[in-house]
Amino acid sequence: MRKIGITFLWSFLSVVSFAQELSHLNHSTFKPGESIRYKLKYGFFTAAVATIRVSETDVKFNNRPTYHLTAQGATSGTFDIFYKVRNRYDSYIDEKTFTPYLYTENVREDRYKRNGKARFYQEEKKIIATKGTFTSPVTQTFDLLSAYYFARNLDLSHVKIGDKITLNYFLDDEVTPLTITYLGKETIRTNLGKIRCLKFSPSIVPGRIFKKDSQLYLWITDDGNRIPVKAQVEVLVGSITMEIQSASGLSEPLQTQ
Repeated sequence: MRKIGITFLWSFLSVVSFAQELSHLNHSTFKPGESIRYKLKYGFFTAAVATIRVSETDVKFNNRPTYHLTAQGATSGTFDIFYKVRNRYDSYIDEKTFTPYLYTENVREDRYKRNGKARFYQEEKKIIATKGTFTSPVTQTFDLLSAYYFARNLDLSHVKIGDKITLNYFLDDEVTPLTITYLGKETIRTNLGKIRCLKFSPSIVPGRIFKKDSQLYLWITDDGNRIPVKAQVEVLVGSITMEIQSASGLSEPLQTQ
């Protein structure tokens, strides 16, 4: 469940090139006070819920102000009886560049527990984490949360259908590239109404969870908010879907039909 949830959160990420510095908008698509809630469904059953938030903070790095990002996830219903999950992820990112300074995670999944921390030194292409020091090929490396919010601020005006885009992220004690294909625009039905979206397909690795021909799809709003509203993938048995349930504190009103 943890791997699937992380894959969904990563799946909307997009960049222009693997090696060059990634450009972003001059204004932010999010603001402090934003809160978005999702549910993760296995077939027709709700397996988990997750909430992501942006908060104001007095914490500074290199005397630069930051945003405090938080994501919390938990299993629900019958799934919570047989496999209890209580995870929390925090990230502090620069208010101007949206790159991370500090990432922490508190993972509680059944009998498995993990507490991790990573300090990012972007100019030095270095990450000092709980299990050691790691290097990156670029000066913009992200954690789970910061990548999500950075990607929302990328300029996608010149992206064409079929374009493949890549981003470097630090997860499970390694720096890994993720490649995503842009599939175009599509209007989808959500719990909040019909929403005009941009559609992407991230690369996935077949194995213990995904089938050989599995395709992961993700839809983000085609507006000034750029929030993910749905993700879907087939697994070895059945399918997994992530759907938006509520959104508040957005920088712009959500456009629905």
